Amino acid sequence: MIIEPTTLQGNYVRLEPLSQGHHARLSEVGLDPDLWTWIPTNVSTPEQMRDYIEDALRLQAAGTALPFATIDAASGLAIGSTRFGAIDTINKRLEIGWTWISRPWQRTPANTEAKYLMLRHAFETLQANRVEFKTDSLNEQSRNAILRIGAKEEGIFRNHMVTSTGRIRHSVWFSIIDSEWAQVKRSLEEKLNSEYAPI
Repeated sequence: MIIEPTTLQGNYVRLEPLSQGHHARLSEVGLDPDLWTWIPTNVSTPEQMRDYIEDALRLQAAGTALPFATIDAASGLAIGSTRFGAIDTINKRLEIGWTWISRPWQRTPANTEAKYLMLRHAFETLQANRVEFKTDSLNEQSRNAILRIGAKEEGIFRNHMVTSTGRIRHSVWFSIIDSEWAQVKRSLEEKLNSEYAPI
């Protein structure tokens, strides 16, 4: 499993390697407190956004993450960020997460297609055995969205994280394994081709 920066192109979004060059635009669209309610890190100032990007790039340099800027294909503007993380090349597994999308692009094909592009890259290019997802146990919207992608819920890690507010978070874990990818892929393609088809 060779992990290196790459661009993943879809019809609705493009995922391109995250850099500090995205900082100004991500600060424009990404400082809404509601975006960070369920994410342990708090990003509410341009300085914190710079730190957020720098931390992602530090993990990329260490070989444990591959962060992306999520770009709206129509406008060419950054609308959020996501990444592969917890990369374990020996066991051929990784996590998709650290995902946020600016409010105007929520409930659009952006997130569904981004997940599709990442899963396709993970299973078909990186030859991953397993892709993991986790979310706050209280975040029902995220839990339902992960199930809708086709992941299987595996259980809850109790007292898993301390959030920026000091709250102790229980995390729900999900996964998709390589033998399930073909069916998940078909389902996601059907969603993108039907639910989000141009009228």
